Amino acid sequence: MFPFLRLRRGPGRIGPREARQRTGDGEAVLLDVRETPEWRAGHAPGALHLPLSRLLAGAPLPAAAQGGPVVTICRSGHRSRQAAKLLARRGVDARDVTGGMAARARAGLPVTGGGGGGGGVIR
Repeated sequence: MFPFLRLRRGPGRIGPREARQRTGDGEAVLLDVRETPEWRAGHAPGALHLPLSRLLAGAPLPAAAQGGPVVTICRSGHRSRQAAKLLARRGVDARDVTGGMAARARAGLPVTGGGGGGGGVIR
């Protein structure tokens, strides 16, 4: 309807519920870009882990995330936004989760810990 409204700078942003829907139905892969201690404390079930620091150093995406859409997530949305922009420059269809894991937890969506039990989000 208003094509100019679709123009945006960089990759799109989605909320935690939409991210869960897209990754839960296999449309996209959820990539957690937080550092390892944050990941171990709690992450979304089924998420893949690759810290932003490694992405910035040139690390490739995990095999399961290659060739399809990727949704990035961090604690608050700042690092995941950086990761989505970096991945978009690499030609990846990337989006990031607004508000990150903190917003996911506030929305009541599941968070699992390193041992498979319940987890939390490091503040």
